[in-house]
Amino acid sequence: MDITRNQYFMAGLVVLALGIQFRMVDTIELTPKFTQFLADQTGHPLAAVGASTQSLAQPGGLPTKGKTIRPPEWIGYSLLSLGAILVLHSLGMPKSG
Repeated sequence: MDITRNQYFMAGLVVLALGIQFRMVDTIELTPKFTQFLADQTGHPLAAVGASTQSLAQPGGLPTKGKTIRPPEWIGYSLLSLGAILVLHSLGMPKSG
């Protein structure tokens, strides 16, 4: 199955929108529950310790602080460039049928 002009255009728009989104966001703060889920899935050594100490230290179930992610500036620019290239490539392709 060949990739058509419309598929290139749609992929370009999605990547372009992601690039705009990454340029607008400074930090991403994960919830404590999702941070614990990521630690469990990646086998982080503090995952088992975090679960046991959380139950010992906080019997009331108070939420712990989630992880904060700061994406580098170049990711947004890279996605914007790639999205623009895909959109322009799709416009340069011949129409199907």
